[in-house]
Amino acid sequence: MMATTSATPTPAQPSARFYRAVWRWHFYAGLLVLPFLVWLSVTGGLFVFKNEIDGFFHRALKTVPAANGAAQTPGEIVAAALAANPGEWFKYTPAAQAGASAEVGVVTRSGARVSVYVDPHDGRVLGSIADGGSVAWTIRRLHSLKYFGTIARGAIEMAAGWAVLLIATGIYLWWPRGRRLQPGGVLTVRGKPRQRVFWRDLHAVTGILVGAALVFLALTGMPWSVLWGAQVNRWANGTNFGYPSGVRVDVPMSTQRLNEEEPTAWSLAQARLPQSMPQASPAPDIGIDAAAAIVERLGIGSGYTLAPPRGPTDVYTASVYPDDLARQRVIHLDRYSGRPLVDMRYADYGPLGRWLEWGINVHLGQEFGVPNKIVLVLACLGIVLLCMSAAVMWWKRRPAGSLGVPPAPADRRTLYGVAALLAVGGVAFPLVGASLLVMLVVDLAVVGRGLTP
Repeated sequence: MMATTSATPTPAQPSARFYRAVWRWHFYAGLLVLPFLVWLSVTGGLFVFKNEIDGFFHRALKTVPAANGAAQTPGEIVAAALAANPGEWFKYTPAAQAGASAEVGVVTRSGARVSVYVDPHDGRVLGSIADGGSVAWTIRRLHSLKYFGTIARGAIEMAAGWAVLLIATGIYLWWPRGRRLQPGGVLTVRGKPRQRVFWRDLHAVTGILVGAALVFLALTGMPWSVLWGAQVNRWANGTNFGYPSGVRVDVPMSTQRLNEEEPTAWSLAQARLPQSMPQASPAPDIGIDAAAAIVERLGIGSGYTLAPPRGPTDVYTASVYPDDLARQRVIHLDRYSGRPLVDMRYADYGPLGRWLEWGINVHLGQEFGVPNKIVLVLACLGIVLLCMSAAVMWWKRRPAGSLGVPPAPADRRTLYGVAALLAVGGVAFPLVGASLLVMLVVDLAVVGRGLTP
């Protein structure tokens, strides 16, 4: 919704019909996505500060007093967590820095998955919360509407796809179209807040400023989507172009997937695990202490997570996804010999895998440190302003008792010609295509009968 009257063709101009058609579809797209964009911007802007949020709300669990002397071993920390919460452990995360607690994921005897926090110096259990139940992770699930099921997540995917088309049509409406460039409504905001022209210009100028960021966030957020993301995930994993199985090490691979062992990065969710090789004579498991010592000796970064094997041919898996992509790493160890079966780094991914990981890292505000966070927060604030100005502009221009849909061009074939162009985006994003068909049916059934929209 970035239309400006200064650039609006008059009905006598040859481009008037096309302009009206684009404006109409831009309005329809706005109706679909603006509420979702506000939701995504608010929750996404908050999640940028995930570490600070969890550090504040879960300080008693995540921080410990400074202490001297030897720390507890990983086995002792896990044992302490299991003593307080009987069951089986599924992940161990050592303290990432001085003054931080260790975290142990436990499946209790009742089947609940909890994160237990332990003082790594004395083995004291500080408490527990549901696994993935921190305030920051709650915000992340709200961001994706994961709390509300597959249909809601599909709506988010649809909104992200339409956001790209919304920006494309908005740029067309904003474009001066061969006139001598005038700043009003293009580069500057005219009028006062009580005037509709103020909100129209504010919407147009804000849209141009944040449009690129909105498109980037929409596209880099797609890998988490319920339909498009699942298909890309399936195509990217297990190929040399994306995330090859058995990188650099030729090992027997099982049919088990990495995300069946532990929650992991989206990009490796479908990566297959190597198999531990049973010994000719019974051999003991190397144990968590030896596994942790091996991956640390291999130089895995701080903040890594270690997952145990579940069956006789399963492996120990250590993984870390730090802000610095170059230090992203996954190591699989044979559970009997401790031999590294796979040692996978960011540099080992194919071009698609590296691009996806980079986009995800920037989307999360991690790749460029504080400047990355600042730009994301400013973009989120700009998107909220963009949506708010669109709503005010619409409210001020709509006739009483109607929805205020922009008038259709005299030749309705122009309107459906623009819809055909938008359908290109519908091919790339299937849920966008499905919603476009619904909107076409509504436009034909309601507007086509002469009803006032």
